[in-house]
Amino acid sequence: MELILIRHGLPEHVKTDDGSPADPPLSDVGRNQAHLMADWLTHEDIDSLYTSPMRRAVETAAPLATRKSLVAKTCEGVAEFDRHAGHYIPVEEMKRVDPQRWRRLMRGEIDGADFAKFSKRVSDSLTEIAESHPGETVAVTCHGGVINAFAAFVLSMPPRLFINPDYTSINRFRIARTGQRSLISLNERGHLQR
Repeated sequence: MELILIRHGLPEHVKTDDGSPADPPLSDVGRNQAHLMADWLTHEDIDSLYTSPMRRAVETAAPLATRKSLVAKTCEGVAEFDRHAGHYIPVEEMKRVDPQRWRRLMRGEIDGADFAKFSKRVSDSLTEIAESHPGETVAVTCHGGVINAFAAFVLSMPPRLFINPDYTSINRFRIARTGQRSLISLNERGHLQR
């Protein structure tokens, strides 16, 4: 089966005053990116669509669901490691406004999260999806941390952030019925250059 992991589009920068989880919507740019991605994948055979429960991923899945006449199923296991944080700063902006925090993040030092546990949750959830869809192609709208965690798992690397996937990038994996996993591509972004 082929598993296509799609990073969400660019979200808005959100900080809550009461410390409740920030769950930002897509920005105008992010909505445009989601439509470009959906247009790009329109002619591919996609049998099922899953999404993280976080708003930015759900909104990214919507145009693809419409074009492919699919119902996006929510998968709690592919929520991002910052799910309960009271703020969301896009990584590119974090690099500019808080370079020390950005460097810690790139080393896998995540405030309030155990990256190894997060990675196990992600790999278990995506493996379960793969096992439920033998011989099919499944797309999952998710997050940069999820893509890093699963790619590291497939490549037998220690859990860490090692790539900064672009918004709505397409990342492909093949998973055999035997359980053998392989990486097809990371960070496809041709649809963003149109």
